[in-house]
Amino acid sequence: MTNSTFQLRPQSQPLSQIKVPATYMRGGTSKGMFFSLEDLPPEAQVSGGARNKLLLRVIGSPDPYAKQIDGMGGATSSTSKAVIVSKSSKADHDVDYLFGQVSIDKPFVDWSGNCGNLSAAVGPFAIQAGLLPEGRIPANGIVTVRVWQVNIEKTIVVHVPIVNGVVQETGDFELDGVTFPAAEIQVDFMDPADGDGSMFPTGNLVDDLEVPGIGTFNATLINAGIPTIFVDAEAIGYTGTELQDNINNDDKALAMFETIRAYGALKMGLITCLEEAETRQHTPKIAFVSKPKTYQSSSGKTVAGSEVDILVRALSMGKLHHAMMGTAAVAIASAACVPGTLVNLAAGGGEKESVTFGHPSGTLKVGAKAKQANQGWVVEKAIMSRSARILMEGFVRVPSNVFE
Repeated sequence: MTNSTFQLRPQSQPLSQIKVPATYMRGGTSKGMFFSLEDLPPEAQVSGGARNKLLLRVIGSPDPYAKQIDGMGGATSSTSKAVIVSKSSKADHDVDYLFGQVSIDKPFVDWSGNCGNLSAAVGPFAIQAGLLPEGRIPANGIVTVRVWQVNIEKTIVVHVPIVNGVVQETGDFELDGVTFPAAEIQVDFMDPADGDGSMFPTGNLVDDLEVPGIGTFNATLINAGIPTIFVDAEAIGYTGTELQDNINNDDKALAMFETIRAYGALKMGLITCLEEAETRQHTPKIAFVSKPKTYQSSSGKTVAGSEVDILVRALSMGKLHHAMMGTAAVAIASAACVPGTLVNLAAGGGEKESVTFGHPSGTLKVGAKAKQANQGWVVEKAIMSRSARILMEGFVRVPSNVFE
């Protein structure tokens, strides 16, 4: 055997990479990459193609294998997220918060909505990043961080616990869908309905939603927290106790839900033609509800029908969510507290100020106070408890040709 048999190819010089300061955080049942606006490369400090290219490469999209192996994403809608935070230019607010839902298999970032789960992490991140004055941070107590949510132009108030002058991250608060306990963070979503005050874009608490090839059924179309389409589980052949594998392994079911979502978006006035739904994956959400039943959660824990007021299952980015999106939880609370909606009726009807719902990972209690005004029903505030924790901090690296 001659030496020439196994000649090595000359190695090409690897591309250099740029380092971007970043923090990897869990907020509620989601996690994502957090950036201070001023730490981004100049090209990405303004909205547009350069910013999208950077975030896509950071997360590892688009990935035809749908695994995001070469990036920080976790190949689910709950883990393919990016957040940009800066000092607020808005009066009476501490920070501005911009959320990007990064597509897993397509080259786009959806900026059309908020992530309610990651909202809980914005307060702790802002404190950690030095975006609040030191004088605001007590030795022990609660820091109220007023957040301007740029995507939806709404105020979110995050109540961050402080111990010995630093954010308390560990604790005994348990959140179904999160394995380990942590410190409780109360999140208030102020005036969560659509900007013009109309929670129900069609003017109806319940609509007849006609979906060619699937049928016509009742639906509550609401814009509170995030635009959401609620349908009755039985009307589409489900019980409301389904877990992820029951839906996400069924291509026919996923196609049905996406079709319903597209027609619902059209009826809500969010899109002008059905084709637009393909490039608006983050909003609206679609969820199905049913009256309380006993079921086994994804962790194996039994959720008794007597523990909950209603069962809700919701899809995000085309897949059944493992728990519940925070913004969808706001929509659930808002709809439940308005007598006559599908959500309210499934929860027993009548006036309510809170509801405990069952989701695939367990249960969650959310509160809201609804009232009738000149423009119809409005919600002053929706409240829920979440937790948040820094998982890693430092730099994320991306190839230096990312903007080409």
